[in-house]
Amino acid sequence: TTTTTKKRFGCCKSSTNEQIISANSSNDLVSKSSSFGSRFNKKGSKAERRAERQRRIIAKKKKRRREARARERYRRVPEGILIYRLDTSDRTITLVSGPSSNTDMNTLMTKMVVINAKPSSDISRRGIILTGVRGEIHTVVACEQRTAIAWLESMDMMLASSPNDATRAAMENQLGEGVAMNRVLSQKSTRSNWAKGKESKLSQTERDQIEERYVNLAAYSNNLIRAGAFPNSNANSQGKGKAAGGGGGIYYTVTQIHDDGEEYDEETLESIAKRRAVIKDSWDFFRMVCSLLRDKRKYDEVFRKMQLDPVYSYLNSMTGLNDPGDDMAMGGNIGADKPITQMHLAEYDDMSNSQIAKDLVRRAEVALPSLVEICKALAGSLGMEEVGVGPVKDASAALRKAEKKYEGDVLKVTDYCRALLVVKDFPTLLALLELARDSFGPLIRRVKLSTLKSDRNAKPGGYRDCIINLELKDHICEIQIHMWPMWVICGVDGFRHYRHCLEYSTDTFGDPYEALAGLDRKTMAELIVMAEEAVADMPLETLEWYHEKFILDYFAEVGLFLHHGLHEWAETTLRALIKLRCQSPDIGPDHHETITLYKYLEQALRAQKRIDEADEVAAKIAEYKQLKTNEKVEADKSTWDQWVTEPFESIVDPNKKEREEEERIKKEVRASKKAWRKIREERFRFLDAN
Repeated sequence: TTTTTKKRFGCCKSSTNEQIISANSSNDLVSKSSSFGSRFNKKGSKAERRAERQRRIIAKKKKRRREARARERYRRVPEGILIYRLDTSDRTITLVSGPSSNTDMNTLMTKMVVINAKPSSDISRRGIILTGVRGEIHTVVACEQRTAIAWLESMDMMLASSPNDATRAAMENQLGEGVAMNRVLSQKSTRSNWAKGKESKLSQTERDQIEERYVNLAAYSNNLIRAGAFPNSNANSQGKGKAAGGGGGIYYTVTQIHDDGEEYDEETLESIAKRRAVIKDSWDFFRMVCSLLRDKRKYDEVFRKMQLDPVYSYLNSMTGLNDPGDDMAMGGNIGADKPITQMHLAEYDDMSNSQIAKDLVRRAEVALPSLVEICKALAGSLGMEEVGVGPVKDASAALRKAEKKYEGDVLKVTDYCRALLVVKDFPTLLALLELARDSFGPLIRRVKLSTLKSDRNAKPGGYRDCIINLELKDHICEIQIHMWPMWVICGVDGFRHYRHCLEYSTDTFGDPYEALAGLDRKTMAELIVMAEEAVADMPLETLEWYHEKFILDYFAEVGLFLHHGLHEWAETTLRALIKLRCQSPDIGPDHHETITLYKYLEQALRAQKRIDEADEVAAKIAEYKQLKTNEKVEADKSTWDQWVTEPFESIVDPNKKEREEEERIKKEVRASKKAWRKIREERFRFLDAN
């Protein structure tokens, strides 16, 4: 059938199973033919008729050339690949290439009118299960993941549209004349996600526009991948350029062409590129949210384990110096009420904030050598994991911090001159605090332990550390003391993690996928195109446990699948990620990350009505929770247990439980302090010499 517009998608599959390679969607031919005929039959001059004949001759030549190119292209199809065309105007899939030598002709699908399409559950995540108008079911497998996704999305849009005359004619051709069509047609809309919710209210014109924009974006993204336009596009392939796209070559391409042979004009290409840039930024932001919340969960889990240290109760009982903390619910201070400040000099009264900041930077540079000597002494005595000093904070950064946290007061900024120390564990931190007190106690202005307390909130993003402020050369400096188990999660990028979590308020998200709330289906489909662009060099079946970057990409894509109704592909991806996490020597089956993946797997299974499998996953999650509960101290009984076992005493003495809790805490602290003394004797005996 001659069409004015062709939308081609490509995918392939070996052996005797059907393959998808291209799709074709057209305008109404009847109106085109009638309009052409009416124009041709109009009376005109001899020159006009000659020009019309010339145009027809040129059009026929272009058509013959295209057909010749198509025949040559399909003639070169490798063994084991079949080429199909999807025509979204009449919902037909047609075989356009010849069968392979091993093709089973008895099961070969040559043509089908599609009434339903859904993802298959194969581990390659490239399969689509198609149901025809006669009830026949075929599975087609694409050469690439992104091709299968583009096909399925286009078919989902196609099935949501009202059937036109071409669709009815194709169905009658398959079923035979006189067959009742209403029952068959009534099945199509209810199975399409584009026929549900607010998308069901779209007009046909709006649907066509959405489909065209989607195909354009998919084609543009695919061309970038094939051209090797990304820095890591050849990371997993030996070839370069177009060969880097994968083994399917041209057969998985997604393109849109016109009958007149013209390519996109520059304005159209610019519009597509701008839309891709917007969607790419949205994808990058969503992926960043997934990364930030993943690291926050890591921080929370690490701190939970750190609290099992025998000396933690002693540390938890300590009171810092000038440390009300930042948690207002616990009586902490806000930035403007910071208890320590830089020294206010008389000359500052006649200076601007910028001038004051520059003077403080100068003073910080004077104090920096003294801070270096102190850090060297501490590191040499305690064997630090990592030590870093400087650079001095510049004036512009200090002004921004003062404006954001301290109502513009640059004297509240106390980290112009700064250093960091990374200690191995809580005993080393206790030793450092004791050594600092004994060595330069009179210089210490603040010891901030609040974020390490069990009853205080962490910093935005989940990070916890200790801060010592001391005055050197009439300037307050800062030593940041990091715990190695937390430091190793993000390393020097920990501050960037903190800054992003603070800027985007990610702690308000209980689930990273909540960032997708409110997005329409069109945007979600476009985000999936960007997700597939991100993983183009790493198909799911080739993913290894150490490919952290791609594992995060696939995790973010799972959220898109769950919100987009592609629960089968969400399940397939989650099972692959769970397997990889179990294989990782640093994670394993009982790690909190693995359990988080199980939670999403349960959600995907329940969405598919596979209740028994979902219940099995839920039981595994419950087993993990019980395991963590058993790690707690058995003596820590619940309030309800106390009331059941001793109801009379509780009624007579309502303060008994509070006193018992205080006594229990005191006993824990005494035992913890005893454990610290033992460790101190074994590892830090030099403290007695000081």
